[in-house]
Amino acid sequence: MPFTLDQFRLDGKVAVVTGAGGRGNSIGRAYALGLANAGTSVVVADLNGEGAQAVADEIVAGGGAAIGVRIDVADEQSTLAMGEAAVAAFGGVDILINNAALMVDVSYDNAETVTMEAWNKAFAVNLNGALLCARAVIPSMRVRGGGRIINQTSGGAFPASGLYGITKLALVGLTTALAKQYGKEGITCNAIAPGNVKSDAGKMLVPDDSPFIRFLEMTCATRPRGEPDELVGTAILLCSDAGGWITGQTIHIDGGWVMRP
Repeated sequence: MPFTLDQFRLDGKVAVVTGAGGRGNSIGRAYALGLANAGTSVVVADLNGEGAQAVADEIVAGGGAAIGVRIDVADEQSTLAMGEAAVAAFGGVDILINNAALMVDVSYDNAETVTMEAWNKAFAVNLNGALLCARAVIPSMRVRGGGRIINQTSGGAFPASGLYGITKLALVGLTTALAKQYGKEGITCNAIAPGNVKSDAGKMLVPDDSPFIRFLEMTCATRPRGEPDELVGTAILLCSDAGGWITGQTIHIDGGWVMRP
């Protein structure tokens, strides 16, 4: 069948995006709006229930279909309730973007000083949360003949130099495991590894005057920082028929900061 641009359309699909209702200019919000513009019905999920509903309302005001759901991704019952809400509202789930994560609030202590409480909390959200959300929607994907899972990792995992990077590198392992385990059922799983993004959370962690920005200016092949919307095109590819033969991959979107053969 010859390629057409229609293969990028997602009409009739249902997407869950976690971490999509938190800080205003966020990557999760960009994913949710982008997927809605591509034709999906969107379940906007976030620990901040009011924020999730606000993004859902924004989608509906633009002519799309969406609901807001409060979720604690580290709690299994909460993730199952999210999956049930998606089925009740839209009939099932085709796409999951595991975007929810601790970044600004994660401990940046070194290996000797980080508390086990902080360590376990970071893994509970950044790794276990992705697993629990996948488990909550895979049965629906199976019934619908397949699905797409995208895990949000980070350029900071290559190499990992602290707790945040360690959790995100572990998420790459979960990505390849899910890709292997469910590929024959038509469920793909890939990861997106953003560089330094000018989201509200990103600018809070790395202000414009941070020495890290100067470092990125020297090391990135193009621009050192990107906008949340610049991640959406890759997500649409991975969720669409056009990207159906891609699985188990980590795609870096970072201006050429991390380059891997």
